Amino acid sequence: MSFFDDKIAERLGGQNFGKSTAIYKFELIKRAKAAAKKEHPEVSLIDMGVGEPDWPADSLVVQKLSQEAGKPENRWYSDNGIPEFQEAAAHYLHRVYGIAGLDPTKHIIHGIGSKPILALLPICFINPGDILLTTIPGYPVSASYTKYLGGEVYSLPLLESNSYLPDLGSIPQSILKKSKVLYLNYPNNPTGATATPEFFKYVVDFAHRHGIIVIHDAAYSALTYDGYKPLSFLSADGAIDVGVEVHSLSKAFNMTGWRIGFICGDPKAVQAYATVKDNTDSGQFRAIQKAAITALSNISITEKTVEKYSRRFDALVKALSDVGFNAKKPKGSFYCYVKAPKGTTHGDTFNAASEFSDYLIRKSLISTVPWDDAGAYVRFSVTFEADSVEKEIEVLDEMKKRLEKLGLKF
Repeated sequence: MSFFDDKIAERLGGQNFGKSTAIYKFELIKRAKAAAKKEHPEVSLIDMGVGEPDWPADSLVVQKLSQEAGKPENRWYSDNGIPEFQEAAAHYLHRVYGIAGLDPTKHIIHGIGSKPILALLPICFINPGDILLTTIPGYPVSASYTKYLGGEVYSLPLLESNSYLPDLGSIPQSILKKSKVLYLNYPNNPTGATATPEFFKYVVDFAHRHGIIVIHDAAYSALTYDGYKPLSFLSADGAIDVGVEVHSLSKAFNMTGWRIGFICGDPKAVQAYATVKDNTDSGQFRAIQKAAITALSNISITEKTVEKYSRRFDALVKALSDVGFNAKKPKGSFYCYVKAPKGTTHGDTFNAASEFSDYLIRKSLISTVPWDDAGAYVRFSVTFEADSVEKEIEVLDEMKKRLEKLGLKF
């Protein structure tokens, strides 16, 4: 018996902590990939499930970090951030999203990546018994922390029939009365769906009517294609009065491991976040913030990334469509979300997307991410490893050949 057996908090399971036999989805994928590579060492793994950019940070950003890292004035705690970063973020929001009038000292605070921001926000708003409205499938961090705090979670399925937008009108009055926060994420992970100005205006009206705070996770908002322009929730009239938006440099600037992002929105909400953050961390390294300023000031970095992803999407969608998937190029994100097949002509059947995803790794060494929250779907990403256009074509051609051999049935 461990000393800690009866000392773990109930929010983590109490005495049952560590006894669950359930395995996290991404750990299952990791194990399946390792087993497949061991069984077929002669076959290269095609990883279409990775959710991180395949490019490193731009050399301009790396050089700036190198210049700033050793400067004595950058060694101090940054606490809730440096003014220069907040000013750069405000300028970026104006230039890319057309949002004017933001006060960098009141409307913006940095965070050590968007994940910690999304984890801290429920601490600002959720009391025991309060409800968080969240979309599924989706990023679970805010929901997890809501449960830790004694709040409840009400899930809104993202369905193809509604363009993967939540049906806010379907929420029962009994739930709305207790609802405190609505979490949204567009462009969406994993569906790739994008929001419209009309939808965001509807969300603002909904929030006003029911007294609900909106948290918009804009991690993928700068990655858009074929004429769809980056869209901020805060661009909707009245949005800044009811919500906050969380931005990340991870996806748009290929800086996942750098851990830098920011929150912007209503001054009181931002102040609440700053208060919790000030009691949680001591701020991101000043040199990283200064390198991030360089990134935010060079949107051509994002433009080059978008050009690459758009090209890969065109080829990926064609390859998937050729083997039977109902694949469509999304207007945003770097994910292609498609219905999982029901089986194969060889007699295999799939009762869930997770079964198909596991089969795909074992039989063809193609890794994807399954989602069974709102139907059986799998997520293909265009962030696969390829250091040239020729290599991209080679990877996708090989993927298509392996899929064709399976004889998939839809």
